[in-house]
Amino acid sequence: MILYLSRIESGTHVEFVFLTVRKPNCDGYGSLCYDPRFVGGDGVMFYFHGAKDGNFAIVSDDEFQINAHFIGSRPQGRTRDYTWVQALTVMFDSHTLVISANRVSHWDDNVDSLTVKWDDELINLPTDGEAEWRANGDEREVIVERTDDTNSVRVMVSGLVEMDISVKPIGEKENKIHNYELPQDDAFAHLETQFRFKKSTDNFEGVLGQTYRPGYVSPVKRGVPMPMMGGENKYQTLSLFSTSCKLCKFQRPSIIAGTEGLVAQY
Repeated sequence: MILYLSRIESGTHVEFVFLTVRKPNCDGYGSLCYDPRFVGGDGVMFYFHGAKDGNFAIVSDDEFQINAHFIGSRPQGRTRDYTWVQALTVMFDSHTLVISANRVSHWDDNVDSLTVKWDDELINLPTDGEAEWRANGDEREVIVERTDDTNSVRVMVSGLVEMDISVKPIGEKENKIHNYELPQDDAFAHLETQFRFKKSTDNFEGVLGQTYRPGYVSPVKRGVPMPMMGGENKYQTLSLFSTSCKLCKFQRPSIIAGTEGLVAQY
């Protein structure tokens, strides 16, 4: 277990306590969890179902973009997919960082089901020492740090975003309660994430990004069990690596942007 030391002072008494509290708070601002449920920058909770095998811009800004890849299932007789976020990609300058949940048939908490790639190269995250990996993306530092032995990391891109990410399965009990009718050979491992942005959000777009703009008024219906956010047509992208959508702001350097169609086909 990876533990973190905190100093607590009370009068003349000093106590050191080990903490493991660096995981997504699914009820906190900027969270993206469950199937999938968001809490926006305005504090309003909403659901955005997207589509099975779809890709959507979660945040898009002049300096960076974060896309999500959705996995899902549609039981017979249902008109919409059940969906979860399986992967996130952070794109800035000419760089790409991908964090994804592996497909696993049966879940085991002791097995690492998290994959991280930097510019299409697999990252080997250490499990001892500082348990972190670092890279320099042009003028920005990128850090991926384990926050548990398996399946939890903190991702930091200096000056842009910090994310706490955990991989979670759909358990047998949850499958029955919600009637997902998922296959027995797939645990539907997915990401739970909480975002903290390190720059001005005034011009943000994206499913989550729009909720951080000053003066934003949420269109979702309050007081209902599942307030739904639309906008799939505004934020759907060609692929997990594409920066193209109706309202996307980030643009790749021309040599990268020219490959988007090929990536989408692949």
